[in-house]
Amino acid sequence: MANSTSTKVLAVIPARHASSRFPGKPLAPIAGKPMIQHVVERVRRAGQVSRVVVATEDARIKTAVEAFGGEAIITRSDHRTGTDRVAEVATHLPAEIYVNVQGDEPLIDPGTVDALVSAMLEDDSIQLATPCTAIAEPGDIMDPNVVKVVRDFDGNALYFSRAPVPWVRDTAETVAARHWKHLGLYGFRRDALLEFPTLPPGELERLEQLEQLRWLENGFRIRVIETDYDAVSVDVPADVERVEKLLAIVDRGRV
Repeated sequence: MANSTSTKVLAVIPARHASSRFPGKPLAPIAGKPMIQHVVERVRRAGQVSRVVVATEDARIKTAVEAFGGEAIITRSDHRTGTDRVAEVATHLPAEIYVNVQGDEPLIDPGTVDALVSAMLEDDSIQLATPCTAIAEPGDIMDPNVVKVVRDFDGNALYFSRAPVPWVRDTAETVAARHWKHLGLYGFRRDALLEFPTLPPGELERLEQLEQLRWLENGFRIRVIETDYDAVSVDVPADVERVEKLLAIVDRGRV
């Protein structure tokens, strides 16, 4: 990778200590390490990312990150979204492209991060990008916790929804409909990211409770990149054991 590329991309991992469902979640031990360490280490494997920073509102998380050799900065505690927190980082740390990585995904795929960044580096017109993966489980189509995305012919998002989009009307016919799950990983160019906190939330964002709809409602285009990776997040303490088992399988595959 050329040096001109290696200095362009900053991965930011928002990590809040004050989680209502799982307080202190970024510090939860998983296979002997705090969860945030797994996220940082996996993002560091992405060849297109030159710097990884944890953005947190809590000194305990900053201390833990620095203890394993990571980089962390303290951000405001009143941010409503992870994107707002990443935007604050962008005001202090200039970069061409910022990657917003969820702090509760200790199995984040470095290859998907690279694919997202590569798409943006290859096409200067892309201001925002995010990945999707084909839904394999029929039950996920109707699950409101699984966010679906539909795209236009150019691969840009038409809509994100908790509802089953597209809806197959003529069920009597043989229809090979594909449904795509949206993954909460984002790439932003700096100008677009800095504009996000100034954008007014819209009715669709309020109804669906999906912050990415704010971009669409304000006229932005979001390029959606296909990937085989399916995100596994830690939302509640009970998820830790499941992730530990999956992590063991992933690590065995790398040996």
